[in-house]
Amino acid sequence: MTSSAEPPAARDDVAPRPRLTLGSHVHSGFDLRSGRMQNIARHRAALAFLYSGMPVSGPINPRNGNELRVFRDDRIIRVSRQADHENQLRLQLRKLGFKPAMRRSDALEDSAGEMFELPDDATWQQFMREGLPLLREHGWEVDIRPEFVFDLTPVENWYAEIEEAEDRQWFDLELGIEVDGRRISLLPALIELIRRTPALLDPVALSRHDDDEQLVLRLDAGRNPVHAWQTASERPLRVALPFGKLKPLLGTLSEFYLGDQPPVRRLRMGAPDAARLTEFEELPLRWQGGDELRDIAVRLRDYRAQPAPLPQGLRAELRAYQHEGLSWMQTLRSVGASGILADDMGLGKTLQSLAHVLLEKQAGRLTAPALVVMPTSLIPNWMDEAERFTPDLRVLSLHGAGRRRDFAKIEEHDLILTTYALLPRDADKLGKHAYHLLILDEAQNIKNAGTKAAQAARQLNARNRLCLTGTPLENHLGELWSLFHFLLPGWLGDAKQFAQHYRTPIERHGDQARLAHLAARIRPFLLRRTKEQVASELPPKSEFIQHIELSEAQRDLYETVRLALDQKVREEIARRGLARSRIVILEALLKLRQVCCDIRLVQKEAAPAGGRAGKAVTSGKLEYLLDMLEELLAEGRRVLIFSQFTSMLALVGEALQQRGIDYALLTGDSRDRRQPVEDFQQGRVPLFLISLKAGGVGLNLTAADTVIHYDPWWNPAAENQASDRAYRIGQDKPVFVYKLIARGTVEEKIQLLQREKAALAAGILEGAGTDWQLDDADIDALFAPLPKAV
Repeated sequence: MTSSAEPPAARDDVAPRPRLTLGSHVHSGFDLRSGRMQNIARHRAALAFLYSGMPVSGPINPRNGNELRVFRDDRIIRVSRQADHENQLRLQLRKLGFKPAMRRSDALEDSAGEMFELPDDATWQQFMREGLPLLREHGWEVDIRPEFVFDLTPVENWYAEIEEAEDRQWFDLELGIEVDGRRISLLPALIELIRRTPALLDPVALSRHDDDEQLVLRLDAGRNPVHAWQTASERPLRVALPFGKLKPLLGTLSEFYLGDQPPVRRLRMGAPDAARLTEFEELPLRWQGGDELRDIAVRLRDYRAQPAPLPQGLRAELRAYQHEGLSWMQTLRSVGASGILADDMGLGKTLQSLAHVLLEKQAGRLTAPALVVMPTSLIPNWMDEAERFTPDLRVLSLHGAGRRRDFAKIEEHDLILTTYALLPRDADKLGKHAYHLLILDEAQNIKNAGTKAAQAARQLNARNRLCLTGTPLENHLGELWSLFHFLLPGWLGDAKQFAQHYRTPIERHGDQARLAHLAARIRPFLLRRTKEQVASELPPKSEFIQHIELSEAQRDLYETVRLALDQKVREEIARRGLARSRIVILEALLKLRQVCCDIRLVQKEAAPAGGRAGKAVTSGKLEYLLDMLEELLAEGRRVLIFSQFTSMLALVGEALQQRGIDYALLTGDSRDRRQPVEDFQQGRVPLFLISLKAGGVGLNLTAADTVIHYDPWWNPAAENQASDRAYRIGQDKPVFVYKLIARGTVEEKIQLLQREKAALAAGILEGAGTDWQLDDADIDALFAPLPKAV
């Protein structure tokens, strides 16, 4: 019989060899912090001990002892597990930051060994860079599974490639890395990553990552779609990229990625977006193509470093910021771009523009005239400043009935002046000429792209275009789009696309990321300086809100009118909805505002304010104003009084006449604007009554040291423009601005809404913010009853 006895056994007390297995598991799950489905990754390291090639793991079972039996070469090898040695190997892992994993994970199967984990991605990356090579030096066997996220391939170089369209209206940009001698675009992997993790496009969230922090990307390496690997055994290509290099790329992607971007290798960008290429200048990129575009970007960024020469014959000394403005305009012209000079009122936009035209003439580039379109009231101002500062320019004003005979003289002049009112009428005549430069002054006049003036302006043929305005955005982002639709047609898409990509996210949802994206995109083409930033020589400006109590007659009428209009407005809203009831709401608010000014604006038969004994006082505000003026004039102050209502200015004028106080008056009906301005500036009268619409632009009233806004309006920009008639370059006295607000009335509610109104403009021009829209709560507040009299 054949014996079935075991083969002879031998002992092997060689120390175990450690084996570390690394694996990852990625799955979709709901992230509570973001409120989105996110890809969640778990990583594990499994430690096993190889005794004569046999893997074991876990603590030694005291009941079984520490002896193992291993079959090798038809022999049984008795192996003793060495607890102390195994513990030393575990200790090596702990010194590298590993801790025993407390939860099970699909990253590795249980049989792989004892499970360990590291606290975060950065620690895993550090281990792969520093710890893993040390373990290998000490004889550790390492098994890296194909799905392990941190099995990284070294990046050899970064590259950028630009391909321009023949008509130069767009260009394609590819950004990528060189790995194993291959070029691989980063865009497909980044777009896929953004789709899964939209927070990567949030500038605030992005800024929290240190520049040396690494982002691990799994790359396609040329296959489609992303992450579709040929075989299960093929190892994916993964790289670790520092956030310091990725931030400008992600910032650029955020301008164009809108949630449905396919995983393209290249970004197609409009020609003006070349200005953003400077964001990549600090990266160690190998560039191919696009040298001219990159040069344009650098010049737009560094226009201050190469100031434009000052034109000869300019009879004015440009301040430093004005010289910068000239250099910026010259740079725009040199690269074939257009832009908005959005300096505060009173900082000399007209002078900077005249210097720009004069320099173009002296350089021999003004081979066709420059055309300036402006409000009618500014024609005298442009004529005066051109004669004063740039007498070498031949100026032609196409204004008035006799202008028709002057159309034939356009080519004989350097500077042509016309108005928004006349532009649609004269479009055919003006359209027969080409212009070197087309300037829109007070360009907010084309904030509605559908107006005849805006349409006519866009049809004019000009090599370069420029907008001048202190308020490029007054009410909503659509106004800003209209200006850029004139300057750079199509760059920001059509009105519908712009609304979808920017207006709706920003104005309705307060999307600060989209606001920041838009602001960054237009920044090279919008130069904005405030008085506080550049005109330190200006004296201080102080603003005060004076709360006025309504007279008894006003309170009674206000409540009567309010009750009737409140019912009318709510019936209209119930019938047509809030959005379509705007006209009725504004008409109702207008009536209430008039009552706050003086009941005679509503009831013509009411007695005059401060009238005979026994008569009701028609305006507590007018009484307050008259007392205020008595004190101010006694102090020798020079005062501007603004109102939305010319009829209110007439009532103020009557009251001043009764007191023997001289004043000047300027409204939209005034035919002669120069005389009242001269009377005030020369000191012949101490008071100037001005309608807000007539006095918002084109006036230099530096003789004033006090501004009074008799009644408020929705848009603080309009009030600021009026105040800036006095607070501008040339003012050498402190300026005091007073706003008279009827307490507890719709005027007070408007003041609160104004604060929100200013936020959108601040977001685009300076920082962050959103627009406001009237809602049901606003209606309740605006038509709320008066509080009890104090």
